[in-house]
Amino acid sequence: MKLRIVLAATVAFSLSCGGGAGDAERVLIQNKGSDTLVNVAQAWAEAYSLVHPTVAVAVTGGGSGTGFSALINGTVDIANASRAIRQSEIEAVEEGRGLTPLEFVVGYDALAVFIHSDNPMDAFSFAQLASIYAEGGAIETWSDLGISVPGCPSDEIIRVSRQNSSGTYAFFQETVLDGAPYKLGSRDMHGSSEVVELVENTPCAIGYSGLAYATDHIKMPCVAVEEGGECVAPSMETAINRSYPIARPLLMYTAGEPEGATGEYLDWILSDAGQCILVEGGYAPVRGDLACDIADG
Repeated sequence: MKLRIVLAATVAFSLSCGGGAGDAERVLIQNKGSDTLVNVAQAWAEAYSLVHPTVAVAVTGGGSGTGFSALINGTVDIANASRAIRQSEIEAVEEGRGLTPLEFVVGYDALAVFIHSDNPMDAFSFAQLASIYAEGGAIETWSDLGISVPGCPSDEIIRVSRQNSSGTYAFFQETVLDGAPYKLGSRDMHGSSEVVELVENTPCAIGYSGLAYATDHIKMPCVAVEEGGECVAPSMETAINRSYPIARPLLMYTAGEPEGATGEYLDWILSDAGQCILVEGGYAPVRGDLACDIADG
């Protein structure tokens, strides 16, 4: 059985609709998974508690794989993911719970490549990134790329990656490395903010993670699919129009059709109110015509 997909543009929302839980009964929605989504998921949960005080949303991270495992064993209502669910995971939900997973596209992200602010590298191709990160790749030093990095006397490229339960790890492997295994010896971080912090403070380092975790003290080169091809910088705009080659959808999954408070919560996430919270968190919304009043700073 194939996974059914709901595109965000088809989901309607009405704030005036009644809450399924009633005024007297408090409902808890369990939400777990992607570390890429965890900050905005927490922001959604906090804002929703003001809209529906009788509904609490408990948010935890741990990676997309952790979210899918929880969906399989029935301990979450919504699994967050920065990669698509695998066929084996679909089958595990169907076999274990008798339900087919349903996918919601809740936003878009540009998976940025990060280097130290003093690094003179301005662009990478997929082939260069694969040669840095993939097993058998020949690029091990910055001089292999024809540059010298200030503050990096060893010339070594320190590869910063994510743990293998991360959807970011899997998406980068499938999209940029063409499915090849990673080289051994990378520094594998548990969260996106940890990747950025390490690269920001390590002149020899390179890392990758969601655009929303970028800071003013880090550099994000443009990326080209082919050597000599169009090189596109990561941004909200290039994530929306998918011109950035490592743009990806941000996903939420339920086991079967979401009902009651869970369904209403997903509708709200895909409403203008929910999508503007996503934009404020640094991600691209599902609709390009969304108008949000976002405060600076």
